[in-house]
Amino acid sequence: MWCVPELNGEFIERMENVLELYARPYDWKQPVVALDERPVQLLDPQRNGAAMRPSKPARVDYEYVRRGTANIFCVVEPLTGDRMTRATRNRKGAAYARTLARIAKRYASARTIHLVQDNLSTHTEKSLVATFGARSGRKLWRRFTVHYTPKHGSWLNPAEIEASLVARECLGTRRIGDLTTLRREVTAWRRRASHPSRTIN
Repeated sequence: MWCVPELNGEFIERMENVLELYARPYDWKQPVVALDERPVQLLDPQRNGAAMRPSKPARVDYEYVRRGTANIFCVVEPLTGDRMTRATRNRKGAAYARTLARIAKRYASARTIHLVQDNLSTHTEKSLVATFGARSGRKLWRRFTVHYTPKHGSWLNPAEIEASLVARECLGTRRIGDLTTLRREVTAWRRRASHPSRTIN
């Protein structure tokens, strides 16, 4: 059952803060970047299927072998459509910190980077300090102006749409059994999605 969140003062304040951010004209010195995670279950087929042949459809066995889990950091700049979405081993603090370092490098000339994200426990300065040390971690965190979406308000984050697109267009119903393959598939999808005019039908 879908539940309407209680519109308390904090919810409204955070919602208005994020909406106001999206309404600003584009400024390359203050880019707006949205981040979210999508967990992925790594699966291999129990038995090899049969390839498609003339008048014979491909056959895939319904049984599978679990190979652990992975994560996809969905990163998108909503005003330009630029993407930095990539697969990682997990979504722990160190992976989050390295993702922020990649974002900061991408926008090296920005005065500040407006980062829209949810309030996950790893989405803090502490993760950066633990990964890069006190001085470098705090310096990296200061590159960002963080905008947390309100609780039950993740729909305000465009990276949620990116996560949905990755799930439908990249992963689909396929079984991917290892991180290397997942990274390759996500990278290929990101390039196609970022430059659709270059895709050959």
